Amino acid sequence: MNKKEMVSIKISEDKVKDIMAFYLPYQIDNNGDYIKFFALKDETRITLYESKKGYKLFLDGENALKEALRWDEKAQKMKPKIKEKEKWLSSNDQIGSDEVGVGDLFLPLIVVAAYVSKDDIDFLKSIGVHDSKKINDSTILEIAPLLINRISFSKLTLQNSKYNEMILKGENLNTLKAKMHNQALLNMKNKHPQVEEIYIDQFVKEETYYKYLKNDKEILRGIIFKTKGESSFFSVAVASIIARYAFLKEKELLEEKYGMTFPFGSGKQADLFIEEFLKKYDKEELKKVSKMNFANLKDII
Repeated sequence: MNKKEMVSIKISEDKVKDIMAFYLPYQIDNNGDYIKFFALKDETRITLYESKKGYKLFLDGENALKEALRWDEKAQKMKPKIKEKEKWLSSNDQIGSDEVGVGDLFLPLIVVAAYVSKDDIDFLKSIGVHDSKKINDSTILEIAPLLINRISFSKLTLQNSKYNEMILKGENLNTLKAKMHNQALLNMKNKHPQVEEIYIDQFVKEETYYKYLKNDKEILRGIIFKTKGESSFFSVAVASIIARYAFLKEKELLEEKYGMTFPFGSGKQADLFIEEFLKKYDKEELKKVSKMNFANLKDII
C-alpha cells in the first residue's frame, strides 16, 4: 500500500464550481456543517471548505498529490506541523473529552468527546493539532473543518436558557459539566466499544466527578483523569479544538441574531456589554442569552 499523502491548496472562487462538478460522481455526505463539498475518489478524501482567507482544498489519501496537481501545478505534500512542546503520552486508539464556555457569561457550555485511532496520528500532526489554548482562533477555524469531517466525535451544547433551567433545579456548573462529559464519552464508547483508553481533561477530582453522577442511569468508568489533558492526549486535543470551533460558530449565530458583538468571558467587557444590550433589548431577552447565576447579573436581574 502506498503511504498516505496530505496536500492543502488555496482555491480561487472561480475554480470552486469546476472542482465540485469534477468530483460530483464521487461526492458523499459530510459530517461538517461548515464544509462546502466532500468527496472520496481512489482512496483519497477531497474536502473543499471556506475559511476567512478564502476557499481551500484539502486532500488526504494515497493519491492526494496527483489530485491536487489537477488544480494547482505547484501543489506539494504537506510536512508535519509538529509542536514538540506537547509530550504525547499515548498514540494508541483513544477517546477523550474537553469543554469550553465555563467562564463565559453569554456563550453556551459545550462538551466534545472525540475518538482518535493510531492511524489518525500522522494526519493530526500534519495539520498542527495540539493544545487548543495555544492555537489562535483563526487557526482553529482553519483546521477544525478537517477534523470534523474525518474524526468521530460527540458534541453536546447546553444553551444558556437551558443552563438556567438546570441551575434552578439544583444543578451547579460542575455537576452539569460532569453529566455532559459522561454522556459524550458514553456516546463515543458505544460507537467504538473496542477502545480501552479513555481520557478526560480533569476539572475536579475523580471521586468528586463520580459523586456528581451518582443519580445518572449509565456511568462510564475506567476513565483516566489528567489536568491539561489537551497537551497529553491527541483525543483530548482534538476534542478541545472541535469544541472551540463550535463555540466560535455559536458566537457568530448570536451576533447575527442580535446585531451585536458578544464578548468572551465575564469581566469588565461583559459588564459593559450588558449595559449596551439593555439599551436594545429587555431583561427577559438578557435572561435568554446569559448565565443568570453569574455575579455580573446580581444587581440587574
